[in-house]
Amino acid sequence: QVQLVESGGGLVQAGGSLRLSCAASGRTYAMAWFRQAPGKERKFVAAISWSGGSTDYEDSVKGRFTISRDNAENTMYLQMNSLKPEDTAVYYCAGSPVHRGVGLTTEYDYDYWGQGTQVTVSS
Repeated sequence: QVQLVESGGGLVQAGGSLRLSCAASGRTYAMAWFRQAPGKERKFVAAISWSGGSTDYEDSVKGRFTISRDNAENTMYLQMNSLKPEDTAVYYCAGSPVHRGVGLTTEYDYDYWGQGTQVTVSS
């Protein structure tokens, strides 16, 4: 069992930036970020392969968000630029103990989850 802990959330004005981190207690393969706005389903944001060589993004964040990982530190990151009020949500990191690549875009593809970190973007 791998435990994931997110950090880096907070309040930021529209157009600003935040960098989220997800620290893992052990090795994970494919990892991803999801977000959940109040009253909404948890939605896919971005994913990264075990090697870090492949990434996938939800259309609304392409060109603004960058997912990366440092396997030596068992840490995944989400750099969020040009933030919009629509990005406001609780952000969760997720990991898979079996999948290596990307293309996993539902929460049911992942087994390891963090507790979430709140991102609030004001207009």
